[in-house]
Amino acid sequence: MAERTTLLSASGLTKRFGGLAAVNDVSLDLWQGWIHAVIGPNGAGKSTLANLLSGDLPPTSGRITLTGTDITGWTPEKISRHGLGRSYQKTNIFSTFTVWDNVRLAAQSRAQPSPFNPLGWVRAAAGMRAVHQSAERAIELAGLQDRRHAQAGATSHGEQRQLEIAMTLATDPRVLLLDEPLAGMGQAEAERMVQLLLRLKKDHAILLVEHDMDAVFTLADHLTVMVNGQVIASDAPAAVRADAGVQAAYLGEEVGEEG
Repeated sequence: MAERTTLLSASGLTKRFGGLAAVNDVSLDLWQGWIHAVIGPNGAGKSTLANLLSGDLPPTSGRITLTGTDITGWTPEKISRHGLGRSYQKTNIFSTFTVWDNVRLAAQSRAQPSPFNPLGWVRAAAGMRAVHQSAERAIELAGLQDRRHAQAGATSHGEQRQLEIAMTLATDPRVLLLDEPLAGMGQAEAERMVQLLLRLKKDHAILLVEHDMDAVFTLADHLTVMVNGQVIASDAPAAVRADAGVQAAYLGEEVGEEG
């Protein structure tokens, strides 16, 4: 087996809200070229885990490293600039802007400001060439070439989820945290999203939080199951699927007996 490149690692990660441990002593590694899916019932701590990894919540204890750097306690903006991209359960786009403008603004957020223009928003056209190239690449990766001039709020739900991923890609991340990217999609839209994630995994490490079990077992190279803030299994998808404890706690007998 080829050596794995670890891009993000969490060790002993815990988040307490008063006496409640929403995430309790969770450790995981995200490898380039792998999709690591996290599943579990509602309230299992999956989104809280993603919020800890992205800096949206500070951990009570534990350690997080990103490309070898300890990022524990960093702000979301600093973590993002270090190479982590995040999507959320609720689509977060500028609905009155075009698809192109949404992605361009995301790419522009990574451009280095001039010392004479610290805000970095007003630039000469020549200085925006790299921004436009990043935006164009992200739109193509997300499969939105034909929708670049559409108003974002007028696109379908699935296209808006693609757009959010395109905006994330425009920031040039190495690690992607995707929180229920298939939520609310019909079959055709879900299939397009699955194909998009398969295209992206070669150059990224992906953490996928998802309830769509068909998509999870199609996509995941590694699968972690959380219940009540704790990891009850973390292994190859086939091994997790066959785990009697996982079947009883979450997947159910019908899923466990398939295949």
